[in-house]
Amino acid sequence: MTATLQTLDTPDGAFTILADDGGRVIASGWTADAETILARLRPVQRPTDVRTVAGESPASDAAVAAAAYYDGDVHAIDAVPVSQTGTTLQRAGWAALRGIAPGRPLTYTEFAEALGSPSAVRAAAAICARNAPALFVPCHRVLRSDGTLGGFAWGLDVKRSLLAREAVAG
Repeated sequence: MTATLQTLDTPDGAFTILADDGGRVIASGWTADAETILARLRPVQRPTDVRTVAGESPASDAAVAAAAYYDGDVHAIDAVPVSQTGTTLQRAGWAALRGIAPGRPLTYTEFAEALGSPSAVRAAAAICARNAPALFVPCHRVLRSDGTLGGFAWGLDVKRSLLAREAVAG
């Protein structure tokens, strides 16, 4: 598989998007390091050929949507196609994450309940942790039961910033 890699400057730092030839985001996150983005994928899912797009202007629909998100349109990311491979529960969880409205985060318990498995709080947390196309599949919208941030692969400062942006604009 061939994929395209582009890094944008955002208020939260470098944001890199890895998309397949169909424009579907397969991994993304707040780093300029291509290897860190590729490491979010299992080895069998990694593209065999990665082209890097140079320049600061968004070169793909996903990059345009990410830029629009940071310009205040927190819904711009909603329609960006993603491609994820996982178990039936993981795929259902990733789809459910896309349904969490900006500015209305859920707790891991509420997320597990939304998946129809109220006792599967750890599985719900694992679904968030294994989410490769961050931002486009907004796992940052899930919090600990006590309302604290919990974890986030890209750091709590980024998670806090995203949630604050969505609370205002959502």
